[in-house]
Amino acid sequence: MSAAVSATKDVPFNSQLEEDLKNKGTNNKVVGEADRVPYTEDAEGTESEAEDDPKLKLDLGPQFSLKEQIEKDKDDESLRKWKEQLLGSIDVSAVGENKEPEVKIVSLTIICPGRPELILPIPFTSDAKKSIFILKEGSQYRLKFSFTVSNNIVSGLKYTNVVWKTGVRVDNTKKMLGTYSPRQEPYTYELEEETTPSGLFARGTYSARTKFVDDDRKSYLDTNYYFEIQKSWPTPI
Repeated sequence: MSAAVSATKDVPFNSQLEEDLKNKGTNNKVVGEADRVPYTEDAEGTESEAEDDPKLKLDLGPQFSLKEQIEKDKDDESLRKWKEQLLGSIDVSAVGENKEPEVKIVSLTIICPGRPELILPIPFTSDAKKSIFILKEGSQYRLKFSFTVSNNIVSGLKYTNVVWKTGVRVDNTKKMLGTYSPRQEPYTYELEEETTPSGLFARGTYSARTKFVDDDRKSYLDTNYYFEIQKSWPTPI
């Protein structure tokens, strides 16, 4: 049930953005792997950060909203061109006064060959014990999700998914999605194809926890749900 490293689709990711942000030292600094605060995850899926180590705390100085950054020094031709090169084509209509980025997960979709796409509702379900989807054992599937970014650049957006069966953790997926600029049109990201487990012991009910967080540990979605793996596909209603 783990998700392997995959290629992005329909994501206009600015490959120069992270490098320039690091070198120029802007307030929208992208935290790289060496700067990221390490964390651990226990058997229940709770995460703890090494927040108490002063060596891991960075002083980035005063922060500005992206709109303030764009309008600042707008009369300086050289700075204006540098910002355009650094930030790329940002949708100004998606830029707000808020200094914090906002990410909204629009949809989570399971794609299985020869089957209709299964779009999961967000929030998932009000019934905590009800399975929100059923997959056939030994079947191929891909996970696709779409999201919007507004207000400011989101740095180091990461997807995690932890799965348990009968209280035992059977999968722990962590996928770095990257850094994204604000825009009104949703981004889409698709993981590589995976195969569900098969056999008598693989069938049954699973519990899972899905999260989307950024480099600052800000959570944009944190949800728990149940799903099933059965011997055959469910009968259409």
